[in-house]
Amino acid sequence: MGILDIFDKFRDAIILKEDCELERKVKYLEELKNKNPNNKNITQQLYMAQKGLEGENEIIYQLKKSNIGMFILHDVNLVYEDLKAQIDFIVITPWCCYFIECKNLIGNISVNEKGDFIREYSFKGHKVKKGMESPYRQVQAQRDVYKKIWLKLQGKLKGFLFERNFESFHRVLVVATNGENILNTKYAPKEMKNNIIKADALIRKLEYDRDHSDRDLWDNKKSMEQWANHFIKLNVEKEENFENVFEDCEDKVESSNTDILKERLIEFRKQRSKEKNIPAYYVFNNDELERILEILPKTYEDLKKSKILTDVKINSHGKDIVNIINQVQ
Repeated sequence: MGILDIFDKFRDAIILKEDCELERKVKYLEELKNKNPNNKNITQQLYMAQKGLEGENEIIYQLKKSNIGMFILHDVNLVYEDLKAQIDFIVITPWCCYFIECKNLIGNISVNEKGDFIREYSFKGHKVKKGMESPYRQVQAQRDVYKKIWLKLQGKLKGFLFERNFESFHRVLVVATNGENILNTKYAPKEMKNNIIKADALIRKLEYDRDHSDRDLWDNKKSMEQWANHFIKLNVEKEENFENVFEDCEDKVESSNTDILKERLIEFRKQRSKEKNIPAYYVFNNDELERILEILPKTYEDLKKSKILTDVKINSHGKDIVNIINQVQ
């Protein structure tokens, strides 16, 4: 049996580490919300945590259906001296290891020629354009923490000989998981452009890398599993303390609530469109959505008086729209 036959038979995505801090945070916040149902701060934090977990679950779903043999580690924490790295995913394939940063962001994201990330969203009917922390540089920094650990384990001579190939075998990816987003990397540096992708392009990215790799250098299943277990041994369990997760964010509530409300209304529109088998704009169009976010009608009567929607739309969807506004605001 040749080496290609071995790899052709190994097509499973095996999850060796599946638990994650974000999942435990969601459970904690759900319990907290049950005890404090009217605390909007808790509601906000729970919603954002749920969206983050949805994004990470989307990546797992994409990897599982890839039909590529791999080992998956979810939520890995590495420590080197005073440096720490929390890595959303480490994925071991025959040709390389991927460090993956998951982002489930509200709004549209673009990357400029300097590699800076810019996020655009609406706030009270106005377009807001802001720079944001680069998830690409973030995941590079996480990989660099591992590189320090790797060099120490290799020893000076071996590390010197193989360091030049380190990045070829330890690659970084940023995966945007919000299907409503527009991700624009047209002007991004070439190195980044190929490694910042949407979730539905993840399989194509892996297939491209596979088809452009040297199969003579591929690891077999046993070596891949050893590599994955190496990361598990390096993983440092975090001491979790969620007691203050919804404190110290009062200055962010207004902006975040608007983002959350927009997302919730868009989700409602999509769901109602499917339920009624009607186009989404029959519920409300984008201009009407922006005006709702600006006026924030808190009652059915306020929505009618605003004249934003036709009587047909108000009669069909008005009460649900108002309920969503009152839940978030």
